[in-house]
Amino acid sequence: MGLNKWINSVAESGLELLRKQRLNNKPTLSINELCQSLLRNKGEALGTALASEIVTAYMLLTDDDKLSFFQMLLQKYTPDPEQISLLSKEYLEQKSRNAFHKLSQAVESPRQKLFRQINMAPTGTQTVVNIRHDLLKILNDYPELKMIDDDLVHLLSSWFSPGFLELKQIDWNTSALILEKLIAYEAVHEMKGWEDLRRRLDDDRRCFAFFHPALPDEPIIFVEVALVKGISDSIQNILAKNEMESVEKFDTAIFYSISNCQTGLKGINFGNFLIKQVVMQLENEMSQIKNYATLSPIPGFRNWVKSQIEKNELQILSPEESTLLKLLDNEDWFLDEEITASCQPLLLKLCANYLYHSKQDNKPCDPVARFHLSNGASILRLNWLGDVSAKGMHQSYGILVNYHYDLETVTENHESFVNDGSITISKNVMKLVN
Repeated sequence: MGLNKWINSVAESGLELLRKQRLNNKPTLSINELCQSLLRNKGEALGTALASEIVTAYMLLTDDDKLSFFQMLLQKYTPDPEQISLLSKEYLEQKSRNAFHKLSQAVESPRQKLFRQINMAPTGTQTVVNIRHDLLKILNDYPELKMIDDDLVHLLSSWFSPGFLELKQIDWNTSALILEKLIAYEAVHEMKGWEDLRRRLDDDRRCFAFFHPALPDEPIIFVEVALVKGISDSIQNILAKNEMESVEKFDTAIFYSISNCQTGLKGINFGNFLIKQVVMQLENEMSQIKNYATLSPIPGFRNWVKSQIEKNELQILSPEESTLLKLLDNEDWFLDEEITASCQPLLLKLCANYLYHSKQDNKPCDPVARFHLSNGASILRLNWLGDVSAKGMHQSYGILVNYHYDLETVTENHESFVNDGSITISKNVMKLVN
């Protein structure tokens, strides 16, 4: 019997027990009462049934109800500080294994146990992910709920450890249910329908996704790869319906889109493991592929330029160059050859400085740069007007960047980045850095 079938069987047995209880005039419980009953319960069948009822009850909550639910979790399922203080003193005095065990139990949030119990339900894992999704939407307005998010991140990081994830290649034979979700979840370059998806699953393309055993029809994260000759410099060329060359002529794999599918798993990093596994799979499939690189957006660049101008902090610009940047407020500026010729060297210089110098906590401010550089990639090349879509122009004045995954140096680059904040950059891009 499969795991999901077994869980459903246990849940059915537990639900039968609940039905018998309620025949004895026991009323239907609220979600708060269900949570209390679940934590008190020690039986497997009844616990699975109670968890299933919590899942159903949570699905019916309004936004206001969910806020009340989160506030209840904060008030009733937070560790007792007095007990922690008392047991801390006891441990310092005794330094015994038993005292340490009691202190550990007191420090762990009761919410974590509750979420683990909810996970017993057949769709419990997806529900806990959904709970975090809903929590993230209101966290800025209710920062006191951050304690709940900490508990969820702790649990989900364990449940979605890369060791539990399965890499699958997505192709035109994949189930329509999953293919529809790829169209919906694509976060970098929008897919407008099945024809766009068909192009991205063509013979010169590859798509890989991570799946979790508890969510068999829900991709966790997926990456799209183009097989090409040489390093690509335009996303429009990649997405276009070009005449396909012989697969044997391809020497480069371009990672051009990575999309996280579950908002509730935000901040839990599987992307680096995904890229490394895809590289290994492509190496086994096509020995002629020698280069691995990205064609990546620079989502924070344009906003950075605007903020620096407002703060008058772009000291690398002359007054004339600052004036020139004002021409870029016109949405169609890139169609004017005179403006593009004047702005190209200026914007490339600014972009190189943004990627190399603009940091927060000794890491790049740009999220895509931070991701790839932490994986051991290097900044290889900036591509002028590499994305002339409305989104590309809005994010980075159309500039894209190639991050290079040199298999011989990725480990060294990764270590330098995470330990020292060092960024590996090509000579051509370094010439642009002031």
